[in-house]
Amino acid sequence: MKEMSYKKEFIEFMVRSGVLTFGDFITKSGRKTPYFVNTGNYKTGAQAARLGEFYAKSIMENGKGEVDALFGPAYKGIPLSVATAIALSNEFGKDLNYCFNRKEEKDHGEGGSMVGYKLQDGDKVLIIEDVITAGTAVREVFPILKGAANVQIEGLIISVDRMERGQGDKTAIQEIEAEFGIKTYPIVTVREIIDTIHNVEIDGKVYIDDAMKARMEAYLEEYCVK
Repeated sequence: MKEMSYKKEFIEFMVRSGVLTFGDFITKSGRKTPYFVNTGNYKTGAQAARLGEFYAKSIMENGKGEVDALFGPAYKGIPLSVATAIALSNEFGKDLNYCFNRKEEKDHGEGGSMVGYKLQDGDKVLIIEDVITAGTAVREVFPILKGAANVQIEGLIISVDRMERGQGDKTAIQEIEAEFGIKTYPIVTVREIIDTIHNVEIDGKVYIDDAMKARMEAYLEEYCVK
């Protein structure tokens, strides 16, 4: 599958799943946005399987298939990391460990805040997330991982790069790289979304018409890094 057709397939998959939506929304960072990506709207086994395949393909294309574990931050990262681990095993023969955190630390049984694979010092870990807007959620993840073991974080795989400024003049992704030395690998960017489905029908409906494109371009002009 060629790269652009793969990206187009993923964009259409998000739209059909009700995950990529257009209208009026507020992001976690408080910005008013004309589009929203909510991976919490995936709800069927078939969608989860398909999503895992897209993440797995991105991991392999970016040369990140040799890590020791996938980490999915609670809550949305949990099913993402599991689906990705399954797809890596089924599609690429890569049987990787996975783990995720609890929001509240468990005070009985084995205790602790981590579930799944027990991270070891020196492990190479790949973080599986949905979207980065201002990088807030990602910054919460690093102390959790470093608190579990002295791991080496190999990168961050996300579904969509919104290409927005974080806390300064850089994109949130650029800030994460500068602050932690971690590269982020998006399956698609918002620019690719616009370019791919502007005035293109998906199941008989145009989701990004000229008016929506103008709203998205205005948003990019205000919040995105040129």
